[in-house]
Amino acid sequence: MSTANAMKREVGKAAAQRVKSGSIVGLGTGSTTAYTIEFLGERLKNGDLKDIKGIPTSFQASVLAKQFGIPLTTLDEVDRIDIAIDGADEVDPHKNLIKGGGAAHTREKIVDCLADIFIVVVDSSKLVDKLGSTFLLPVEVLPMAMTPVMAAIKKLGGVPELRMGVKKAGPVITDQGNFVIDVKFESIDNPAELEKTLNNIPGVLENGLFVGVTDVVLVGEVVDGKTVIREL
Repeated sequence: MSTANAMKREVGKAAAQRVKSGSIVGLGTGSTTAYTIEFLGERLKNGDLKDIKGIPTSFQASVLAKQFGIPLTTLDEVDRIDIAIDGADEVDPHKNLIKGGGAAHTREKIVDCLADIFIVVVDSSKLVDKLGSTFLLPVEVLPMAMTPVMAAIKKLGGVPELRMGVKKAGPVITDQGNFVIDVKFESIDNPAELEKTLNNIPGVLENGLFVGVTDVVLVGEVVDGKTVIREL
């Protein structure tokens, strides 16, 4: 296993250890939270954890939960989410995030914002001084509105690009059947304001800025050849 995967595995496991029996758990999307889902399944299997239900944030999370034996539920059937665990593409010193590398940020934001406790799991490469430093900002948009939305984003100073599929001809299609526009901003000085401004553009469903949502960040790092977990 590569060093990066080892960090993801350990931090995903550490987050899974924080889930208590009887919890409704938001199941995030991505390579790090995939390990969290796996370890939650192991805890259920060995009896260390009982009576939990998961709310998946994507088809990926749903498939993994079924694979590892985690019962699923929906927001129509529960009145709370006790804890949500998810990854991030960038984390700033204020625990604000850019998410959406997996094109699941709309459902992730719904679930993560509803959770009593939202835990972010990342490796140290995801820590930045300022959002937008290393990762483009994903914006989910209705297909019919792609052109006017991109024009509006340009007026805000962003450089938009339609995300194209890999091993698929044409654009990436989200779980909701929409497109993703990845945007480069020279500087995101006020993430909270930009989040609202983008979401007010007609045709935009949601963007990848998560501001004031995160409770805990667990960071996996390699120190003296060993993987260690620290909390922000």
